[in-house]
Amino acid sequence: MEGPPWLSGREARWGARVYVDMSAFRDFFEGPVAQLVVWLALLAILVAVAVYILGKIRAASAQQEPNESEMLSKFRELHAKGELSDAEYRTIKTKLATRLQEKIKGNGETG
Repeated sequence: MEGPPWLSGREARWGARVYVDMSAFRDFFEGPVAQLVVWLALLAILVAVAVYILGKIRAASAQQEPNESEMLSKFRELHAKGELSDAEYRTIKTKLATRLQEKIKGNGETG
């Protein structure tokens, strides 16, 4: 078997072997089953990358969110300045206290 016309001698024999292998490789990937496998692999990679990126974004969002005790302190300051009425402050305080108690209760059960 001869290799490509631009090779000669020993290179032609080696080149012919590579040429045949590449042809078989190309023929394999032209089949419908192989194409399906390749597309599914690419899809799996894209999904994995998307999950990784979303995980990073969610972790960054969770770190930036103030916790209940910090929020309660801020609202206490606003109430002291007169920017919140007594009723508004009581409502906010009740909701934040409930959330804080649920969080503490949840951490006690899992930790």
